Amino acid sequence: MTLADALAAVRNPLSFIAGRWTPEPRTVQRSALSALVMSVVIVVTGGAVRLTGSGLGCPTWPKCTATSLAPTGAMNFHSAIEFGNRMLTYVLCAAIGWAIVAARSEKPYRRSLTRLGWAQFWLVMSNAVLGGIVVLVGLNPYTVAAHFLLASALIAVATVMWQRTREGDGAPRPLVGKPVQQMVWFLVAASVLLIAVGTVVTGSGPHAGDSSEVERMPLDWETISKLHAVLAWIVVTLTFALWFVLKAVDAPKSPLHRTRELFLVLLSQGVIGYVQYFTNLPEALVGLHMLGSGLVWIWVLRVLLAMRERPEAEVQLPGPAQSGSAVGVGV
Repeated sequence: MTLADALAAVRNPLSFIAGRWTPEPRTVQRSALSALVMSVVIVVTGGAVRLTGSGLGCPTWPKCTATSLAPTGAMNFHSAIEFGNRMLTYVLCAAIGWAIVAARSEKPYRRSLTRLGWAQFWLVMSNAVLGGIVVLVGLNPYTVAAHFLLASALIAVATVMWQRTREGDGAPRPLVGKPVQQMVWFLVAASVLLIAVGTVVTGSGPHAGDSSEVERMPLDWETISKLHAVLAWIVVTLTFALWFVLKAVDAPKSPLHRTRELFLVLLSQGVIGYVQYFTNLPEALVGLHMLGSGLVWIWVLRVLLAMRERPEAEVQLPGPAQSGSAVGVGV
């Protein structure tokens, strides 16, 4: 490597790599999928921290103790669980970094993909800071709820990026009529409300995240749980109605398949939810329910994205009258 190459790598490492590497489309897709998988893993392991009472295993932030970055020998397994979850943030960042590098190096360059990758990075950084605030305020339930909602936003962006790696940059073309599109948006809105109320169930429920006395939301847990169940049934009903409508209008296979998959995911999540409710919230089932929450959200977004297609953008070569002019590809 020459001195000029070294300076170029320091000034703009992404551009330097992109100039020397062109990943296969499958590589870009896998990098985006790895970021999505890790965004779900970090949510599940964060739930494990709470369910094992390890939320204050590291009583301060950004260090684990006032004098040590990592747990000390005098600390217990709660510290190891909390610290391990913090370390997984670096794994998540590595997965997102790979997605950013792969998207930046793809030819032709797609700015929209790179922006989605950077959006994930900044969401992770924001949530890391919020996670530190959660610890510093003693697991205040409102900050815990915000922490989960920001993680759900990360999953949403990762899902969109994964989808965008498997389609072109042409203008989106709807596959269904406007009434069906509106129905899907009602489904998305109901799902957002379902997730938000789920954080209130958590914030008012018995799993506070630590063995010590932790503030809970001053709401009746049973009532909030029933509201959560009602919202779940609304989402299930909307999904079944959407599937019926798609069949009636002879919609393309992609929207039908995604809707059917969402319906099956919702049924599985509903079974887990009712079993955990009637068995006094065993930790294993609550953790499985958190995983299901992430999967439901991913599939709701996949249904939304399946209602349109984005073909490859057409590149118009300059004609005789346009000779010498540059023509770009639409985003």
